[in-house]
Amino acid sequence: MERQVSSSQSCIHSVEKQKQLYRRTLFIVVISQIFGGAGLAAGITVGALLAEDMLGTNQFAGLPIALFTLGSAAASYLIGRISQRFGRRPGLAAGFLTGGIGAIGVIIAALTNNIILLFASLLIYGSGTATNLQARYAGTDLAHSTQRATAVSIAMVSTTLGAVAGPNLVEVMGDVAVKIGVPALAGPFILAAAAFILAGLVHLIFLRPDPLIVAKAIADGQNTKDKNLLHPNATELANNKRGIIAGASVMLFTQIVMVAIMTMTPVHMRSHGHDLSAVGMVIGFHIGSMYLPSLVTGILVDKIGRTKMAIAAGITLLAAGVTAAFAPADSMFVLIMALSLLGLGWNFGLISGTTLIVDSTTPFNRAKTQGTVDILIALAGASGGALSGMVAAHTSYAALSLSGGILALLLIPVIIWSRSIQKNE
Repeated sequence: MERQVSSSQSCIHSVEKQKQLYRRTLFIVVISQIFGGAGLAAGITVGALLAEDMLGTNQFAGLPIALFTLGSAAASYLIGRISQRFGRRPGLAAGFLTGGIGAIGVIIAALTNNIILLFASLLIYGSGTATNLQARYAGTDLAHSTQRATAVSIAMVSTTLGAVAGPNLVEVMGDVAVKIGVPALAGPFILAAAAFILAGLVHLIFLRPDPLIVAKAIADGQNTKDKNLLHPNATELANNKRGIIAGASVMLFTQIVMVAIMTMTPVHMRSHGHDLSAVGMVIGFHIGSMYLPSLVTGILVDKIGRTKMAIAAGITLLAAGVTAAFAPADSMFVLIMALSLLGLGWNFGLISGTTLIVDSTTPFNRAKTQGTVDILIALAGASGGALSGMVAAHTSYAALSLSGGILALLLIPVIIWSRSIQKNE
């Protein structure tokens, strides 16, 4: 009897300690994401303008975004592998610090007018973008299954704080840069370098004990009690694989649709006489809708369920596509509504898809799988942006928007397939 009481007390103590570590880890992730968001937004805001200024033409102004994306894809793979082998702390710290080095390289390239160094540095700078996205997983390592979506959403809201501050400091950082003899357009990269390096140091110094290593230790302890957890049967493995496919599909479809419509909306607006302030307002509402609803979305995903919110993502993106397609070109209100729905659908898809991935993996393969999925997300975004211009040029913005909405619906059969097979088995 005494042994049972002692065992129960030990179990309660370990559960409480896990909760404390979860809260501490989430707090550290929040701090790093604020810095990381500022570094991400500040650099991307002027990357194309800096390339245009150095080249003297806008012909290659889209290249910085392509380089960010390629750098992000490569970094996602490496961060996932490092995190899986050594833990979240070295993986995330290395990613952010590398992004900071890339930002410093951009500043040096601007000072020396070295276009090759600029492009190489922008590629490295993409590591910060990837790390900012991957950090959302760190908060889920020690979260209970009913808290995972909420943990993801808290990380995303934290990113918003930095992402909003970054662009608003562009002019200020430009003035600072000029005062110290650096080209004004390189000023935001000074902020980006400091922000990424600070984010990396936060992980390196404070993310102890490492959440993924602790999660592995907990899983090992459970495995010794239940050998089936250590050697899952074929049905469990199949269900996990289907869950990964479903989660990845949700995020890929939502990313392609969101990037495609978002990319061409400013072009569509400018061609119909809207000025830059109007374009900025529409995109501002869009970005706000991508991140600000996260806290509510996370609670809904945890309470209502992953699959229902993933289906809601497809329906919301369809509504966004239809609204954008039939919006009068001179109606700011309808365009804002369309782009807000687009951001909200993306938000639903990213949080529900991320949580499906976490649910379908174990601490022993989680980081590696997450890194691979984020590579696909980065490439999907690049493809969506590249193809959107071609589709709109050969058809119309309305056709592009409708196509995007219909494409989003394809994630619904994937979700139903995954769910129905698991029920049957």
